[in-house]
Amino acid sequence: MADKVWKGNTGGTTWMQRSLITMMEFIPLRIMYVVIDIFVIPFYMLFVHQAYLAMYHFYRQRRGCSMLGAFMNVYRNECKFAQIILDRFYIYSGGKMEFKIDNFELYEQLAKSDEAFVIYSAHIGNYEAAGYKLKANNKRYNALVYGGESETVMENRRRLMAENNINMIVTKDDLSHLFEMNNALSNGESLSIPGDRMFGSQRHITCSFMGAKAKFPLGPFAIAAQRETPAIAIHVMKEKTHLYHIYIQKIHGEGKNIKERAENLARDYVAGLEKVVNAYPTQWFNYYEFWA
Repeated sequence: MADKVWKGNTGGTTWMQRSLITMMEFIPLRIMYVVIDIFVIPFYMLFVHQAYLAMYHFYRQRRGCSMLGAFMNVYRNECKFAQIILDRFYIYSGGKMEFKIDNFELYEQLAKSDEAFVIYSAHIGNYEAAGYKLKANNKRYNALVYGGESETVMENRRRLMAENNINMIVTKDDLSHLFEMNNALSNGESLSIPGDRMFGSQRHITCSFMGAKAKFPLGPFAIAAQRETPAIAIHVMKEKTHLYHIYIQKIHGEGKNIKERAENLARDYVAGLEKVVNAYPTQWFNYYEFWA
């Protein structure tokens, strides 16, 4: 059985990634997609078995696909993931994307208020792109990010997100990022946290998700539950070469105590996440045995 803890970062050396950014200034994005889809993805599927098997099981067991259908969906999923990575470097190079936004007024209302709020993301679509569209003019937007990313990616994220008043809180082994998260909420700012992957703590809630039981971390939801701050989920899904669709959803978590509120927040988040995964099944990017 594959390891249930999957940690990933953007592949390639610093030189390769910086060269890719330069190439993006001259080569059309669609041509880059074709090269990746034809020459890179088949090689990747052949040698990276853990990711392949996890996604194959997802399409067979959770989506009810035939063996051939599951195989083809794994290929489409890998292609979509590669395209989203290329989109990030395209944006780093100065390229522009278009966005459709559902419920933007909800985000705008929270961003203009004096109250802190929590944003929940997931490992689907291209959540990073939200940081290039949703400007934080009235209050700082703090995003918890994985500390093991490459230097090139982190440099470009900081550069572009700083323009939108977005601060990256990098996860650290000494857990000092927890103090930064707390300070952000104490200052009445927004805090973005992934809600679909276990990080360190084993505190979890088991929810029905895609027709089976799956464990979701309780910690991220306890943060909002403890302070009783408003909470939303944001998912950024790729629709066309230069078009993304941003879904903004209010997350409800009423309850008598912190535990009850956190669990209700988690359940509401999972219900919304399931709808988005069903609408975009090739943009689910948790490459490990999520349900096992």
